[in-house]
Amino acid sequence: MENFLAFFETMPAWQKLAWVFACLSVSWVLEGAVPLVTLNYKKWKHAGVNLIFLSTSLVINLLFTIATAGVFIWGAQYEFGLLYWLDLPVWAELLLAVMLLDLVAQYVAHYLLHKVKWMWKFHLVHHSDTKVDATTGTRHHPGDYVIREVFALFGVIVFGIPLAFYLFYRIATILFTYLTHANITVPAWLDKPLSLLFITPNMHKFHHHFERPWTDSNYGNIFSLWDRMFGTFVYDDPRKVRYGVDVLSDDLDENVGYQFRVPFDKTIKTDY
Repeated sequence: MENFLAFFETMPAWQKLAWVFACLSVSWVLEGAVPLVTLNYKKWKHAGVNLIFLSTSLVINLLFTIATAGVFIWGAQYEFGLLYWLDLPVWAELLLAVMLLDLVAQYVAHYLLHKVKWMWKFHLVHHSDTKVDATTGTRHHPGDYVIREVFALFGVIVFGIPLAFYLFYRIATILFTYLTHANITVPAWLDKPLSLLFITPNMHKFHHHFERPWTDSNYGNIFSLWDRMFGTFVYDDPRKVRYGVDVLSDDLDENVGYQFRVPFDKTIKTDY
């Protein structure tokens, strides 16, 4: 187990980036082989728009990594946080760490991104995509991504998450993000049982419906437990979903300049 965790702790940046594009590439292959719906769009142009947002997220991630390196050192030195106060097997601590980070940095942060007006304005950019595919998982306004990083850092401090555990969580998050957004058909006999524990492609599509109540559902990223526990779980036929968001024009979903300005546009009215 120590060697397994050491691998993630010493993983060079190029391997992490390679993992991002490997997950994206596999998702693209699956989209071509078993698409959920037919999306009438220029796939490479659409990807180019969303990869611009990926580039800003990578820069923010790098800056946070540099700025918060001392947090992991401080936590280990003073043994501060929940995991340091427990005496569990390493595998159990790793599982608990991933679950707690998924709860705080994904479910709670995502819930607030929908319920707090100024946060929702940033998160609108993610929902404005009218052709949801694997690259949509990378489509986060810089303000949206910073909010998520702050919640992740809060989780690291409070729960005493070691660096290796945190990096494993990030690697797992990348895989789930691409697969759950991918435009792929997953048979109900497989998807529905998996959704008892994990976020699945069919399940996540409802979160990208253009209007509530489906938009305000299925907030999780890895585990579906939180949505089931807090009453935000929805499951139906994903082909009923219409992508986009009802307060923005569908015609502007690939206008990068407009999308970056969305959070600051006072003419965009929302119910939050």
